[in-house]
Amino acid sequence: QVHLVESGGGWVQAGGSLRLSCAASGGTFSPLAVAWFRQAPGKEREFVAATIWSGRSTNYADSVKGRFTICRDNAKNTAYLQMNSLEPNDTAVYYCAAGPILTTKSQYTYWGQGTQITVSS
Repeated sequence: QVHLVESGGGWVQAGGSLRLSCAASGGTFSPLAVAWFRQAPGKEREFVAATIWSGRSTNYADSVKGRFTICRDNAKNTAYLQMNSLEPNDTAVYYCAAGPILTTKSQYTYWGQGTQITVSS
C-alpha cells in the first residue's frame, strides 16, 4: 500500500505563489501516476494536474494551465504542485492522488488527506 501526505497549504495573497508537496511512502510507488485534485466549498472535486512518475507526460486543467506546474522527485518519493498567479477561485482543499493509470477522473487508488489553500482577494 501507498500512503500519501500533502503539505504546504496555507494562506496566500492573490497573485502570489505557493508550493504543495505530496510525500509517498509504504511500498513500490515510483511507477505510479500522481495527480492533484481540489474541492472548493459548494463545488465538486475537480482535476487540477497529473504526471507519470517514470515519464515526461503531464496534464493540466484548463483553469490552471500556465499558472500551475506539476513535477516530481522520485529519489525523494515526492510530487509537487507549484502554484503561481493564485486567484481567489483557487481557494480549495487540495488532494494528492496516485494510481497505475493517469486520468483526469477521480479513479486513483491512493489519496492524501488534503491541505487547505486560501487565496485572499
